[in-house]
Amino acid sequence: MPQVLEFKLPDLGEGLTEAEIVRWLVNVGDVVAIDQPVVEVETAKAMVEVPCPYGGVVTARFGEEGTELPVGAPLLTVAVGAPAGTTAPPTAGEAAGAAESAVSSEYSGNVLVGYGTAGPAARRRRIRPQSPAVAHPTPNATAGPAPSVRAAAPVALATPAAPPAPAPAGAGTAGGSEGPIPVISPLVRKLARDRGLDLREVPGSGPEGLILRADVERALTAREAPAAAAPATAVAPAASAAAPAGERIPLRGLRGAVADKLSRSRTEIPDATCWVDADATELMAARAAMNAAGGPKISLLALLARICAHALARFPELNSTVDTAAREIVRLPAVHLGFAAQTPRGLVVPVVRDAGTRTAESLTEEFARLTESARQGTLTPADLTGGTFTLNNYGVFGVDGSTPIVNHPEAAMLGVGRIIPKPWVHQGELAVRQVVQLSLTFDHRVCDGGTAGGFLRYVADCVEQPAVLLRTV
Repeated sequence: MPQVLEFKLPDLGEGLTEAEIVRWLVNVGDVVAIDQPVVEVETAKAMVEVPCPYGGVVTARFGEEGTELPVGAPLLTVAVGAPAGTTAPPTAGEAAGAAESAVSSEYSGNVLVGYGTAGPAARRRRIRPQSPAVAHPTPNATAGPAPSVRAAAPVALATPAAPPAPAPAGAGTAGGSEGPIPVISPLVRKLARDRGLDLREVPGSGPEGLILRADVERALTAREAPAAAAPATAVAPAASAAAPAGERIPLRGLRGAVADKLSRSRTEIPDATCWVDADATELMAARAAMNAAGGPKISLLALLARICAHALARFPELNSTVDTAAREIVRLPAVHLGFAAQTPRGLVVPVVRDAGTRTAESLTEEFARLTESARQGTLTPADLTGGTFTLNNYGVFGVDGSTPIVNHPEAAMLGVGRIIPKPWVHQGELAVRQVVQLSLTFDHRVCDGGTAGGFLRYVADCVEQPAVLLRTV
């Protein structure tokens, strides 16, 4: 008799508490091997392929593509020990009993946080449905021979439950006036707090009544719709019916993470920006000479990174962060350089570790590796965290200047515009030179304008005369 084991969304690390299903890599009825990727999910930091620690036949999937699930929610069930080509999964009772009590040898721990090689993943206590009104995640209704497969899922109902409607004020359906509120996502808590929504009045559609972001958004929409509709009806009933609804794009996943981080930066950091034009002709000539000498090609971004690292060694105030709770400025010992990269998914900032100790060749290789990973959507959360200073080359978009937003919790960001021929006074005569605009946005709490100006001036001097770096090498 095959044992049906439930694989839940594992802890993805870096404090992430939820993920969105982007693409299923297996169907119901497929045979999966141990550690085979079964689903591609998007977190607030990266795209991740999630491997299943069990080997066997997939009997059910939970969640359509585009569904957001919290950590610990069921992803799929696997019949372990079932022969290939099995068409009749076990009954619901058999599946539930097996999932609760079976300890199978068909598992692996070489996956994400929460799964160890010493034994199967720990199972959370399951509350069995007592009535059709209790909401549980249901298997993907479009996959496989649905009726028997749905019955095999340990926590599935025979009929998919409709999304719960928001409860009236004071109903307390998420726990009443007493007891803990079933929310594990800090983003969900923040959204409710910022909008003045009492989470005790929000019914949760997640496992065991867990409140998801969609539940909060649904409650906010229901609360605000009557207030918004009343004035419109009173003024022009016909106009409201004819007005276009517009496209609503949820701020979630990477886009939501970017929005939250930029908003926090603007809210917490008193930033200021200074800029300067620099003659980059000599820097471009030096790069051309280095590449003409043979060996691996050196990128312009790598040379700018070298310049930033040396500038931060001279002005360590800008390689720091502010501990608001302790009211302290924390100067950081190493330079972990982030760089802005535009991808089909949106803007990401991969981080080059220990940029201050790397050569131009090593920096070029690491920039290339991280850029390719960003394009493929394979950056890990570790690749996207821990930066101490950010370099933003927005010149690739054909613009000359910008006022960057500091990448919280860092203290500064250097922006680099396009390098183009411009009239320039060189050695007392008007000439056509390769000119670039450099802009520095900095946290005014960590330093004053003199320090920021000194940093930017040093960077400009190195761009104009790369030999300046020879004094510090």
